[in-house]
Amino acid sequence: MKIELKEITIRELIEGYQDNEENGVFSYNGKLDIRPPYQREFVYGDKQRDAVIDTITKDFPLNVMYWAVKEDGDYEVIDGQQRTISICQYVEGDFSANIGDFSQPRAFHNLQEDEQEKILEYKLMIYLCSGKNSEKLKWFETINIAGERLSSQELRNAVFSGSWITDAKRYFSKSNCPANAIANSYLSGKVNRQEYLETAIKWISNNNIDQYMQDHQHDPNASALWIYFQSVISWIESTFTKKREKFMKNVDWGFLYNTYKENLYDTHELEVEIAQLILDDDVEKKSGIYPYVLTRNERYLSLRAFSDAIKQKIYELQDGICAKCHNTFPISQMEGDHIKPWHEGGKTIEENCQMLCKDCNRTKSGK
Repeated sequence: MKIELKEITIRELIEGYQDNEENGVFSYNGKLDIRPPYQREFVYGDKQRDAVIDTITKDFPLNVMYWAVKEDGDYEVIDGQQRTISICQYVEGDFSANIGDFSQPRAFHNLQEDEQEKILEYKLMIYLCSGKNSEKLKWFETINIAGERLSSQELRNAVFSGSWITDAKRYFSKSNCPANAIANSYLSGKVNRQEYLETAIKWISNNNIDQYMQDHQHDPNASALWIYFQSVISWIESTFTKKREKFMKNVDWGFLYNTYKENLYDTHELEVEIAQLILDDDVEKKSGIYPYVLTRNERYLSLRAFSDAIKQKIYELQDGICAKCHNTFPISQMEGDHIKPWHEGGKTIEENCQMLCKDCNRTKSGK
């Protein structure tokens, strides 16, 4: 890993500034890619943007920025995109800023010549980072990002940038992207913060996101990921025929698809059971119903536990004796247990509670 500190002026930074919208934003004589494909859209508000310009006009130090050195020797912004765009847009005359002691905002062309020169000669501190992908990822994770922090997936996109991530963003990274159109009933998160993309890679890679991105970094497109993602969504909709957005978001659908996609289910029976479980007061985690009906693992449901008052009452009625091994224990070493198991219709009520020692409760048949 090589990290070099570079000092440039705003005059040098803005040279050749171009905002080509979807086709990219460039400056520094075309050598700096300000908005590489993995970056967020511009999110600074007026106050944040004004603060950048005000800091410069007062000759206060602006937070250091980070550029990655590409294989061809050019650069791309890792941290500092919003500050860089704010600077370039101001000098280009795209907005006026409330700076200094003036009551009215002023555009760059409204400034006196000496004020303009002061801005253009302001020095920016840039860290240039080059090295192996694994080194970059670890280093980027330690950067204290000013303002909005890069998400974990945005950092990965920075490290594994290339043709694959450029194409993947087309499917997963815009508010009107295809992934959002078909999956917003089943996923939460923000597409423009790469959360849909992160989820899709997590699913297809069985949670080995870094390795998958490294393996596919230079693929010409991300069509395999998009086809897989569509398959997951189609399976959800064909298996669970009634859409319940409130409970279906944040389910690990990729795991369920990868494990159970070959199984055939009676969709009517599934929907009847799901409806019953939604009405069951003992089921505290309703989103866990979907993995439960496939896995039959009750941990997904976060079943309601017996209250401390009920446990204390039953403990005293049993004289502190475990109902199974008949040994005496302090209450701290005992747990409330369903006499009739929950999966057989037993409810979490006083009449269905018995106190067992922890060992007996762990080994009780039906747990």
